[in-house]
Amino acid sequence: MGDSPANLMDFVASMGGERKLRVEENLGAGFVRLRVAEAERRQAKHDIRCAEDAVVELLRNSRDAGAQRIFVATSRTGDLRTITVLDDGVGIPERMHERVFDARVTSKLDSMHMDRWGVHGRGMALFSISENAQSARVVASGEGLGTALQVVFDSGELPERADQSTWPTVTFDDGGTPVVANGPHNLVRTCCEFALEEHDTCDVYVGSAAEMVATIRRRVRPSADGTLPLFADDLLEFGVLERVVVAGDARELTEAASSVGLEISERTAHRIIAGEVRPTRSVYTRLVRPDRESEEAPIDLARDRRTLHVSPEDRAGFANVMEDAFSYLGERYYLTLTASPTVRVSRGKVTVTFEVTEPD
Repeated sequence: MGDSPANLMDFVASMGGERKLRVEENLGAGFVRLRVAEAERRQAKHDIRCAEDAVVELLRNSRDAGAQRIFVATSRTGDLRTITVLDDGVGIPERMHERVFDARVTSKLDSMHMDRWGVHGRGMALFSISENAQSARVVASGEGLGTALQVVFDSGELPERADQSTWPTVTFDDGGTPVVANGPHNLVRTCCEFALEEHDTCDVYVGSAAEMVATIRRRVRPSADGTLPLFADDLLEFGVLERVVVAGDARELTEAASSVGLEISERTAHRIIAGEVRPTRSVYTRLVRPDRESEEAPIDLARDRRTLHVSPEDRAGFANVMEDAFSYLGERYYLTLTASPTVRVSRGKVTVTFEVTEPD
């Protein structure tokens, strides 16, 4: 075998090195930075020409992360359009929250996705969005916790359709498949087209921040113990969507919603808890069964009713008492608290956790 570069590349590839030839840097946790040649090979054009283009990429991003539910909250203040997309996908490690917006960074080295919008997986979609946005950030995410991602666009720089309130109409083709018939090519229609295309893969919900909070609380169930957070920092222990579900009162709900990019007032939180803000139906259901009442599962009052609720102030006070009481064990067994005690409240149970350093 000769020593020419071509022969050398063929040899490396034949020995299983093709993967390495496509990767410039291994970032860990399944993320890599692609080489320019590999990025160019994935011929998806990710130019973001309008806000609607960005929504498509954000939805595809959630889908490719394995999300079963995607919630899209949109609002506009003056010329600024805010889009927050939340999902229950695999999540993004905290150390990757900023780097996912770099060019050619992707977690899809071997799972490039082709769909009606082209190829997805070059590591350019979020980069293209960030280049066109006033701001783009991962609000909340973690491995196995889902993701909340928020972008803000200036409509003077990145245009959007003038009519953002009209929903499209749907017809059925000869095979009985629903398709969008007409309507402005706005953000809602973008979500509709994606929901129809991917209805076997995931459910999409779209509305205001308040509507998405109400919908998440109806659609997402908490973990088995259903415990409530003591401090705002404790919210980080919960899945992105679950944070909104476990909040027990209006103040907790306001904080939980804010932690995932859904800004609501405490008054609105009261209205959500009281059932005055109705959850939305999935986009697919609304399009295909527009005259049918929501098919949400009935609320299990016995399950949802909390028989014990302790205010954040009282839980904090109890934690202080427990910290003082811990000295009884600490002095006898030379234990040192590494953090304030954590108090969890669930149905019929109060749990106090002490994190300690043991003697050498």
